[in-house]
Amino acid sequence: MERENYIYSEFKELLNVLERRNTSPLDQVVELRINELSSDYIHQIWQKALERRVTDPDGAITLARTLLESTCKYILDEHQIDYGNAPDINQLYRLVSKELNLAPSQHTEQTFKQILGGCSSVIEGLGSLRNKVGDAHGQGKKNFKPASRHAELAVNLAGTMSVFLFSTWSLKEK
Repeated sequence: MERENYIYSEFKELLNVLERRNTSPLDQVVELRINELSSDYIHQIWQKALERRVTDPDGAITLARTLLESTCKYILDEHQIDYGNAPDINQLYRLVSKELNLAPSQHTEQTFKQILGGCSSVIEGLGSLRNKVGDAHGQGKKNFKPASRHAELAVNLAGTMSVFLFSTWSLKEK
């Protein structure tokens, strides 16, 4: 037992690094922003997405899209904007981007139009990715199993977009 304790104490730092290998610096940034909200649901979605990136990539991809949908609905609810019963993620994002002055058409500077257009593409792409390889829909005879790197990309993009939207919303609220 003494020997095991000695070996563990000598390798404890290395083991800690290896255990954190599935994390990203972005994880903490998103966590801090989400913790500022009064939404346990969004916090839970983020945690589940992080946990599933490696072990359940298709589930993590579905949760990435769910995080974006919940982010948009939260902001729209705060602004008392009706979004109907079953809007898709693209419709929700269009409403939010218009409300937060993030629609490319609301800007004249080409650089901002390009970046904000890219944000729209990220939202649309994550919605499509979830439909194609997430676990929210069944697949046919030919199917694609996403790798953990695909899930990591989807979760990180969703987290980044959520932070951007919540940061923009909170600045507008002041």
